[in-house]
Amino acid sequence: QVQLVESGGGLVQAGASLRLSCAASGRTFINFAMGWFRQAPGKEREFVSGISRNSVITDFANSVKGRFTISRDNAKNTVFLQMDSLKPEDTAVYYCAARVGANPAYVAAKESEYPYWGQGTQVTVSS
Repeated sequence: QVQLVESGGGLVQAGASLRLSCAASGRTFINFAMGWFRQAPGKEREFVSGISRNSVITDFANSVKGRFTISRDNAKNTVFLQMDSLKPEDTAVYYCAARVGANPAYVAAKESEYPYWGQGTQVTVSS
């Protein structure tokens, strides 16, 4: 079992930046591939970004490529999502997710691949 706690959400204007953090506890963090998802009101939860166990492989949704960056600090059991040039359409609840991965270089992009989830943090971008 692993517990995930997101932080860093808030209300910002379009064009601003936010950095989300997800702190993991309960199991060895290096064993987990990590992902970020988001869910806007009235929409299904969607993949935003993922990072492999060894940090070598990252993946991004087309809608955030070039604006968002994902990283992890295994010493601090934390994964980060740096969000720049935010747009109103980025408004959503952002969720951190984790999965145990045998392949250290694999990034999962499907919601069904992640058994562990945080409670979410709200990001609101005003125009």
